[in-house]
Amino acid sequence: MRIVVALGGNALLHRGERPDAAVQEANVDRVTTALAALAHEHEIVITHGNGPQLGLLAAESAADPALSVPYPLDLLGAQTQGMIGSLLARSLHDALPGRRIAVLVTHTLVRADDPAFDHPAKFVGQVYPPDVASSLAAGRGWHFAAHGTGRRRVVPSPEPERVWETDIVHELLTGGTLVICAGGGGVPVTADRDTGALTGVEAVVDKDLTAALLAEDLEADFLLILTDVPCVYSGYRTPGQRPLLGATPGELRGGGFTGGPMGPKAEAAARFVERTGGPAAIGALDAAYEIVHGRSGTLVRPDLPVE
Repeated sequence: MRIVVALGGNALLHRGERPDAAVQEANVDRVTTALAALAHEHEIVITHGNGPQLGLLAAESAADPALSVPYPLDLLGAQTQGMIGSLLARSLHDALPGRRIAVLVTHTLVRADDPAFDHPAKFVGQVYPPDVASSLAAGRGWHFAAHGTGRRRVVPSPEPERVWETDIVHELLTGGTLVICAGGGGVPVTADRDTGALTGVEAVVDKDLTAALLAEDLEADFLLILTDVPCVYSGYRTPGQRPLLGATPGELRGGGFTGGPMGPKAEAAARFVERTGGPAAIGALDAAYEIVHGRSGTLVRPDLPVE
């Protein structure tokens, strides 16, 4: 099968860990172990999150006295694609001797008039105490939203329209190459209507929605969304919590998963299944092989037709 794998942002940096390079290098081996078995049997495209890394780079850039203005989010996102892609490629190279592996910095087309630009909602970076967040908002013009007992930066997250390099990814796949791309949802860009010139924008595209779009355009057989929970839960973190082992797009959308970290994952899975008729699944990184073979995770299949 042709499988597009969407790695959660916690794949290389777990919650609460220091964002040191050595920590991320150690964590990447877990990712490689989880995906190597799949790569032996299937065509694989790997996408990944970048929230912690992007937030770190943004904070460093904003505090750097050598810069007259901080680097914009689109360029910082490109940096994270290179860094995380390199870590994944090196580890996969050792786990899959002889396999062709390519890291591709990709751009994701968005609409300049997307209403998301007026309503920042995508979390990036660390959680700050409320007083620190207020100071950063005043000094740097950042937007913040409540996150647990603190506050976390939020940025616009426009809808992905197209991964600009999809044709290149397809060519690499057909040549037997494992491709790592669309990191952090891809570098967000708009295209000039007359010239087609690309311009980076201050935003972060949701990586799961980009993965679903890329999987659709690549005519993938399976969309695999990996995170830090074994499956989707109804009533998550409530006394009535129960695992949802199978679902249709309609059940996902009607199950109260629109908010929180599971919302974009559920929507991405629903979109891919609706648009292609193929299966998607959501589950834990360590169970990637078991999920694809139907022994773990939440499997999402098309709604039954109404007779």
